[in-house]
Amino acid sequence: MEIQKGNGGEEIEAPNNITIKGMLGLLMANTEAEGKKVISLGIGDPTAYSCFHTTSAAQEAVVDALRSTKFNGYSPTVGLPHTRKAVAEYLSRDLPYRLQADDVYVTAGCTQAIEIALSILARPGANILLPRPGFPIYGLCAAFRHLESRYFDLLPEKEWEVDLSAVENLADQNTVAMVIINPGNPCGNVYTYQHLKKIAETAKRLGIVVIADEVYGHLAFGVNPFVPMGVFSSVAPVLTLGSMSKRWLVPGWRLGWLVTNDPDGTLKSPKVDLLTITYMFLCLLPSQFVERLKKYCDIGGGPATFIQAAVPTIVEQTQEVFFRKTINLLKQTSDICYEKFKEIGCISCPSKPEGSMAFMVKLNISMLKDISDDIDFCFKLAKEESVIILPGLAVGLKNWLRITFAVEPSSLQEALERVKSFCQRHSC
Repeated sequence: MEIQKGNGGEEIEAPNNITIKGMLGLLMANTEAEGKKVISLGIGDPTAYSCFHTTSAAQEAVVDALRSTKFNGYSPTVGLPHTRKAVAEYLSRDLPYRLQADDVYVTAGCTQAIEIALSILARPGANILLPRPGFPIYGLCAAFRHLESRYFDLLPEKEWEVDLSAVENLADQNTVAMVIINPGNPCGNVYTYQHLKKIAETAKRLGIVVIADEVYGHLAFGVNPFVPMGVFSSVAPVLTLGSMSKRWLVPGWRLGWLVTNDPDGTLKSPKVDLLTITYMFLCLLPSQFVERLKKYCDIGGGPATFIQAAVPTIVEQTQEVFFRKTINLLKQTSDICYEKFKEIGCISCPSKPEGSMAFMVKLNISMLKDISDDIDFCFKLAKEESVIILPGLAVGLKNWLRITFAVEPSSLQEALERVKSFCQRHSC
C-alpha cells in the first residue's frame, strides 16, 4: 500500500502495487454466484458489448494497409510521417493555431504516452501534481521514475472541478507538471472553458507544464462541450495525451499520441522566462526538451506500423453519424445509471455524468451491515451477484465506487438490479 499526501498534508492509504486491471482480475476470480453471468461495470473496454463497435471504414483501412505489404517493416520511432500529420490535422480542428506533424509523437496507446511524458519530466527531487480521484497509472509511472506524486482533490460538490487553491499549496520549486484528465476518468465530468483557463493561468503562475489527458476527447454529452486544453497553450505549455481507443472504440489497436502544444516555442527556444527556468532546473534547456523526447522514443517501440498507416484514412473517412451514435448510446446508459442509483439508499451520485465512460458514486457504509468499506463491498458483490465494480480506493477515494457505463443497456439494467438487491439484502 502507498501513503498519499493530500491537500492538507493528511495521509491517505491507497493501493500502489496493483493496476485497475489487476484489481478487476481479483474481483473476477471471486465470483461464485451460480446461474448468473458475470457483468462487469469495472473496466472501460466498450468492445466487450456488440453495441459498441468501430466503423467498417476503420477496419477496411487497417486491412488495406496490411495487404499492401508496404508496412511490414519498422516505422520511425516517433511515428510514420503521414500518421503524425493526420493526428496534427485532426487535433488542429479544435485549436486556434495549427499543429505541425513534428509536434506529434505516435505511441502504443495513451499508457505509453503517459510513461514517456513522466520520464522526460523526471529528475532527482522533482514532484508532479496528480488529481484525486484519478487514473492510477500516473502514480505507478511516477513511482518507477522516482518522481514524487502529490495529490490535489477534485471537488464533487463543484462538478469535480480542480481545487486550484490546493494545487498552489502543493506546488513548490521542484514541481514540474500537473495532470488534468478531461473528459474525466473516473468522474464523468467535462470541464468548462472558464475552468480550463483558470487551470492554465495557475500553471503559468507556478511555472509548470500541464499534462492534458484527453483519451475521452469529444465523448461529451452534457451541458459542457469538450474543449481541448491546447486552446490555452499560449498561457502555459501543454502536453496533450490521447488515443483512438475510446472515440473510435478500438482500445486493442494501441494507437495513441503525445503532442507538444507549444505555439510560443517555450519548449524549443532559448528565451529565458519563468517557464524556461523550470526546464533549466530539469537539467534541460528548452531547446533540449524536444530532443530528449525524440531520443526517448527510440527506447520503446510504438504501435504496429500497419495500424499507424491506416490512421489518415480512418480520420478522413469516419462519418459524424458514427460519433453521434456512440455519444447517444453513452448518454442513454449514463442516464440509466443515474436514475437507478436514486433507488439505492446507500449509494449517492453527486452529479450527473456528462462525458467519458465512467463516473463516481458515494457509498454510505453506515447504512450497510457486514460491509466494512468499498473494497469489502465490491468483493462481496462479486461473490454474491457476479457484478464487478471498481472500489473507489483504487482511484484514490475510499468508500466511493467507480461505475463504467459503456455497457449494453439490458446488461446494465440487469447489473444495477443485482446491485440494488445486494444493497437491500445488506441494509441495516
